[in-house]
Amino acid sequence: MLLPGLVSVTFRALTVPDVVALARGCGLRAVEWGGDVHVPVDDLAAARDARRRCADAGLVTSAYGSYYRAGVTDRAEWGSVLATAVELGAPQVRVWAGTTGSAATSAGQRAAVVEAIRAAAVEAEAAGVRVAVEYHPGTLTDTPDSATRLFTEVGHAAVVPYWQPGGAQDVAGAVGEVRALLPALTTAHVFSWGPGGYSDRLPLAAREDLWLPVLRELGRDGVDRYASLEFVAGDSPEAFRADAATLLGWLSPATA
Repeated sequence: MLLPGLVSVTFRALTVPDVVALARGCGLRAVEWGGDVHVPVDDLAAARDARRRCADAGLVTSAYGSYYRAGVTDRAEWGSVLATAVELGAPQVRVWAGTTGSAATSAGQRAAVVEAIRAAAVEAEAAGVRVAVEYHPGTLTDTPDSATRLFTEVGHAAVVPYWQPGGAQDVAGAVGEVRALLPALTTAHVFSWGPGGYSDRLPLAAREDLWLPVLRELGRDGVDRYASLEFVAGDSPEAFRADAATLLGWLSPATA
């Protein structure tokens, strides 16, 4: 089943209670809490507060959205990231596969990223948490080939992929990327962009041609995954409400 959610960094200007109210009011089921504003690393009181507010609202925490850059961030920081995720009740921690794209990363740098992800996964697994790797340009998940190679190199069952589209993503390419990451893929960040990418945000409904086949692919095997809304036009709660209604309309039995 595909579980609709909200990525809290979509609304950094909103408080935790506001984010929870928005998610609940839109009929969503989960929140991915960002580690920069809403639940900072090592702020265990904030983690407990977000966890309690979600539970009271009938929501779950889908992930802790950290900014831990494997192979770059000091490994000593991972313990704090993981402890915050555990306090939050997050089943997975989002991390980033380095700070350079696959073509610009040396073999030594790539090996450092791989080893850091593996080491993080060993600790995370012991805590009952997965390590979810962001699918993003400027990292080692910038192409399907590099991403799938990365997961093979890491070789740890507690490491899972995210997926998100690029600007003006072609449909066949998107479905192919998702298919390559299944069945381990746990989360898709859901938004619609034009050719201008991040600065060219469209209503979600503008890319129905993309999202309907992607959601079908994500839901084909019946495994629970998160479809988490992000990057709305103008950072507007009203635009978000419209996008949430669109997503819920798409999550029919055929896709969910």
